[in-house]
Amino acid sequence: MLSEHLLTGRREAVRAVVFACAITVYAGACGLAGQARPGDHCVAVDRPATLRPDYGGAVIPPNISPLNFLIEEKGSAYFVKMTSERGEGLEVCSTTGEIRVKEGPWRRLLAENRGGELRVDIYVRSLDATSSAAGQGPVWTRFQTLRSAIAKDPIDDFIVYRRIRPVHSTYRDMGIYQRDLRSFDERPVFDNGYFKHGCVNCHTFCNNHTEEMLLSIRSGPYGSSAILTDGHHVSKIGTKFGYAAWHPSGKLIAFSVNDVRQVFHSAADEVRDVMDFDSLITTYRVDEKVVRAAPPLARKERLETYPAWSPDGKSLYFCSAPKTWHDQSPLEGTYDRIRYDLMRAPYDVNGNSWGEPETVLSASEAGQSILLPRISPDGRWLLFTMCDYGCFPVYRKSSDLYLMDLHAEKEGGHAVYRRLDINSDASESWHSWSSNGRWIAFSSKRLSHLFTRIYLAYVDEQGQVHKPVLLPQKDPAFYDSCLWTFSVPELVTEPVPVRGETIGRVVRGSNRIEVKMPVTMATPKADATPRHDDPR
Repeated sequence: MLSEHLLTGRREAVRAVVFACAITVYAGACGLAGQARPGDHCVAVDRPATLRPDYGGAVIPPNISPLNFLIEEKGSAYFVKMTSERGEGLEVCSTTGEIRVKEGPWRRLLAENRGGELRVDIYVRSLDATSSAAGQGPVWTRFQTLRSAIAKDPIDDFIVYRRIRPVHSTYRDMGIYQRDLRSFDERPVFDNGYFKHGCVNCHTFCNNHTEEMLLSIRSGPYGSSAILTDGHHVSKIGTKFGYAAWHPSGKLIAFSVNDVRQVFHSAADEVRDVMDFDSLITTYRVDEKVVRAAPPLARKERLETYPAWSPDGKSLYFCSAPKTWHDQSPLEGTYDRIRYDLMRAPYDVNGNSWGEPETVLSASEAGQSILLPRISPDGRWLLFTMCDYGCFPVYRKSSDLYLMDLHAEKEGGHAVYRRLDINSDASESWHSWSSNGRWIAFSSKRLSHLFTRIYLAYVDEQGQVHKPVLLPQKDPAFYDSCLWTFSVPELVTEPVPVRGETIGRVVRGSNRIEVKMPVTMATPKADATPRHDDPR
């Protein structure tokens, strides 16, 4: 038996080896042996370093994962120092320009400086490591300090989105995924591997909470259905829901029924397009398990879609366009003239009664098609998109984000809105609010004009939307080779509690809630085989 003295000696030896290995790894990353830390002799340049992604000037959540980035400046070594008013700063060294920040120190720095400023100093050593300034060692270039604001208001801890390949008319792998915004942890909520690679889409939650969730399913073997979760309990409703919105009470869901067709142009920057040949909005009462038509939202001469409740549940906002064709197809010369108005209908949840809809903003006044209304939790701001025509902004390069002041609209009797400065020259779409109303998430094609990526932007009390942050990844070059497109980002306060296999068993099972759909042209035929050309 070894003596305690010998055991202690061996423990100390192991600790010494581990410590030496740690120093070696750190030195290899920072190049300590090659003087990879800038000294007093630096050449200052009057510009910021070129970074990708560029977070300079953005407002960042105090609970966001590290904002790793690439320094796109030629050099043989890189040194980054991050500081703020309180706490210890961070130092990161690299020989490649790839900057990855450790999660623990990053979290502490942000937590100690909520409402403060994050300063990032970047140094790059010359490619010729033997060059010197007056014989005093390698030349380092110091760039302008990058400054970002650390918001006081946190973003919701989780975001749920759909991942799909940017295909035209076929797909295999897709799913709904959740990401912990405090880290880089991404997990599937439900993917189509559970039901023979059918289509899963249109996830929506009640009041930014995941206890109640709705998914739409399309599958040849298992049919079309809506999947409703209540905690760990899962139900299958025997009809397909389109774009859906939970009433704040959780008592009912407003959803659209759409006859959507994907079409293709022979020549254009974007050859894909989506047309809504017919649509209406109806409701599903969760407690009664009944679908009821809402007459003001199901007019034969109109196309109604994209429902969104006001936070008090007393009004339903939606988009509506005149149906300008009868027997012929809208593709016969009218498709690029279809523009949607922004509408609002009063509603009494206790009496289940509707008032007469009113126009909040007409397409003729705006000069564009108005889509995807979403109202902030305090009822003050309405975020929406506008594009040149149609109902599907993700395929329209002209699609931009706009913000409407509902308080000003109520007081003045007319719409007060503006185009946001955060727009790019590519499509912006699929947006949602955080539970505290201080953050929005949206999809944008600005990086490549092909793949949608998720961005997070801070909205202050005056309604100013600040420079957005690309959803951070552990590998700062992640999006360079990522062939997924990310859409329909929904900010939520906690992870989805139900397991994917639990949902899968219900989808594959025969038990379902039978409902009678309103009879309209938009209602899918009962014996129709679901199309696998989902454009989202």
